[in-house]
Amino acid sequence: MSSLERRVAVDVARAAGHLLRDEVSGVRRIAYKGMPTNLVTEMDQRAEAEILARLRGAFPDDAILSEEHGVAAAGSSGRRWIVDPLDGTTNYAHGLPVFGVSIALQAGRRVVLGVVYDPSRDELFVGERGRGATLNDAPIRVSATASLDESLLATGFPYNIRETRDTNLPEYAAFSVRARAVRRMGSAVLDLAYVACGRFDGFWELRLGSWDVAAGSVLVEEAGGLVTAVDGGPLDVDAPTLLATNGVVHPEMLGVLKEVRG
Repeated sequence: MSSLERRVAVDVARAAGHLLRDEVSGVRRIAYKGMPTNLVTEMDQRAEAEILARLRGAFPDDAILSEEHGVAAAGSSGRRWIVDPLDGTTNYAHGLPVFGVSIALQAGRRVVLGVVYDPSRDELFVGERGRGATLNDAPIRVSATASLDESLLATGFPYNIRETRDTNLPEYAAFSVRARAVRRMGSAVLDLAYVACGRFDGFWELRLGSWDVAAGSVLVEEAGGLVTAVDGGPLDVDAPTLLATNGVVHPEMLGVLKEVRG
């Protein structure tokens, strides 16, 4: 990969992040995507428009998949950008400064570049396949935590938690009494970035979008961690369930998930 893709992805993520940060205290116009727990704001759409325009301008032959637009460009190059313009929309709508921008590049079936930007903390995470992962240009590694008992974990819950039987609540309860603690931040892209830099030892979620996992999965793997589906199989970026860890606690976490989920 040339440095152009990395440079454009970084610049675009920063630009969208600065737009979000500058407007976080404003009055939100909130709409709902099918249910009252799945929000979208005008800032999701403004940030997405900024990202899509710049990616299309730089790489007109590439496909683009984005959370709000879906397939935003078909492309002919065999490459696909996967974009989450604002992950943590509910946090953002309430003025809680825990949200991020996620941009990934997929070549064939493999995600080769991941950029996650947290504008509230001005933290830029970049993972490039075969070249490691960085936080504000400094190399990062996953934690060395040796056991589930000592682990700080993260998770999230499905938007349709009021309707589905697969709520993640039994899994949450099981890990809460086996780990040091479990956090729910409300932004999967930041959860994965935090696994990559060692702040979290593991993160699981039962249902996510491609845009939630594409960039973060590269970060974790390039930082020395392990990413699978919750059943231990390969991560499917197009239909993701996800378990991401420092690698060491992965078997223990898989064991708990198997015990709870059967």
